[in-house]
Amino acid sequence: MTHYYIVLAEDHREFRRLLRQELERGEDLQVIGEAEDGQELLELLEEVNPDLVILDISMPRLGGLEAAQRLRESHPQVKLLFLSMHKKKAFVQQARSLGAAGYVLKEEMDQSLLPAICQIRAGKTYISPILDNCPPGYAS
Repeated sequence: MTHYYIVLAEDHREFRRLLRQELERGEDLQVIGEAEDGQELLELLEEVNPDLVILDISMPRLGGLEAAQRLRESHPQVKLLFLSMHKKKAFVQQARSLGAAGYVLKEEMDQSLLPAICQIRAGKTYISPILDNCPPGYAS
């Protein structure tokens, strides 16, 4: 079984712990690093080589969207999955414009996170089902 390496970027420590627990339900998913903000994420990516980065939009020092933009330039092969509380279409569109492969709402994490990762690994995109007003072509 091939491992799928993941880095988490989330500023709330307790939520990161819950996120890690959820990911450990997937047998071949392995969290190889954690960051509290976008700046720490970029520094971490100089040391590790994940397949996927799961990141929040709202983080101190350097937010998720800004970090994603820099990440695209320095690590274009890494897939991005936003895990956010933001439901506005503008956030989904901006995430997609930055090359995000997925957008999952935090409130749906327990139902949507593992299916989203499965879709992303298969080369598809994923958006939380309750985000009805997504951009054309975003949901697969």
